[in-house]
Amino acid sequence: MRNVYIPKQHGAWAMLILPLLFGVIGSAPAWQHALLFFAWLLSYLFAYAALQWIRTKRKAAWLGPLKLYGGLLLPVGAALLVLEPELLPLLPLAVPFILINLYFAKQNRERAFLNDLAAVILFSMMTFAAFRVGDGTDASLALELFALSVLYFTGTIFYVKTMIREKHHKAFYWYSVLYHAAFLAVVALLYPPELLPAAAVLLVRAAVMPRLHPAVKTTGMLEIAWSVLVLVCAWAAY
Repeated sequence: MRNVYIPKQHGAWAMLILPLLFGVIGSAPAWQHALLFFAWLLSYLFAYAALQWIRTKRKAAWLGPLKLYGGLLLPVGAALLVLEPELLPLLPLAVPFILINLYFAKQNRERAFLNDLAAVILFSMMTFAAFRVGDGTDASLALELFALSVLYFTGTIFYVKTMIREKHHKAFYWYSVLYHAAFLAVVALLYPPELLPAAAVLLVRAAVMPRLHPAVKTTGMLEIAWSVLVLVCAWAAY
């Protein structure tokens, strides 16, 4: 039952939460952020079940979560949009990335790099949603935080692949290290200095962790710790 209703992707929980908190950092905390998070959580759980329903032959097994999360999402999502109608223009922007995820699910290629990148951009758009809910006024700051989310989680794509599916691929290891070195340079040039420690640790992570060969579950759990580090540094910076 648990493996149907609760996704096993530990690292995805960080990607679910961090962009939303970036939006809070860039605006002001409000009680509506709790409703936004609940709607976003239900959207993720519903989408995960929908993609598995499309991808697998065990379609009947996924009807339960589809009905449960879909039934909860409709009233919660409607209430959120009534309270925060300025979120409506963001919905069409998410459609292309959802379609990419649906395509790769249908092809049973959910681990494709382009599919992962589409998910990163889609999840990172929650920064804009939380920014609007918090009545943020500095659009350039929202864009800066959105870009930080995309850059960080794109690095996570490279890193996780070197830890699991591409762990025997030497060239991919160096792609990951070089990407994180470039990320550190971008942070040094364009972002507040408080973010430098996080970028430096992530570069060390990319270089060292694949050589230590931790368990897959450990890798996923550690993604939460890395995300907490990025969040703390972003909070200090903004």
